[in-house]
Amino acid sequence: MTWSETFLAALKDNDIRLVSYVPDNVLTPLLKGVAADNYFMSVNATREDEALGTVAGAWMGGLRGIVMMQTSGFALIANALASLIVPYQIPAIMVVSERGTMGEFNIGQVLVARTMRPVLDSLAVAHHTLADEHTLRFVVDRSIKQAMLTQSPVVFILSPLLTGGNPAGPK
Repeated sequence: MTWSETFLAALKDNDIRLVSYVPDNVLTPLLKGVAADNYFMSVNATREDEALGTVAGAWMGGLRGIVMMQTSGFALIANALASLIVPYQIPAIMVVSERGTMGEFNIGQVLVARTMRPVLDSLAVAHHTLADEHTLRFVVDRSIKQAMLTQSPVVFILSPLLTGGNPAGPK
């Protein structure tokens, strides 16, 4: 199985059906997998905070969901995390394709990448950097289970070591 197939299988194992996302090149394998599988319902959002609001509303209606975004989009969700997700104990599942590291050419991506983990730490939001296909299924499965049991959000950061990075960037 590819890393994206393994990730999607872990979502199914944990009854994560709604996928709200802002498109990104690195997320393409996940998004294509979601589109090809009738198990998932996908919602293309215009902004990452909108995607997070969609998943929060779905949770309140009894549906589990995930938000998919890239690193730069993470900069838009700090307020939604701090004022909605964390205080109301919504177990929002998020996946962020990591840009801004390992030879990144876009300074905007670099600056957000440097602040993403400290922001998550300051909000006490669990996060895991996924860099290894061998541990991916275990980490994703157990972390989603913990998020649901503790009603706390979790963020999965997709390292370029796992995904191969941004295929659209300069060489």
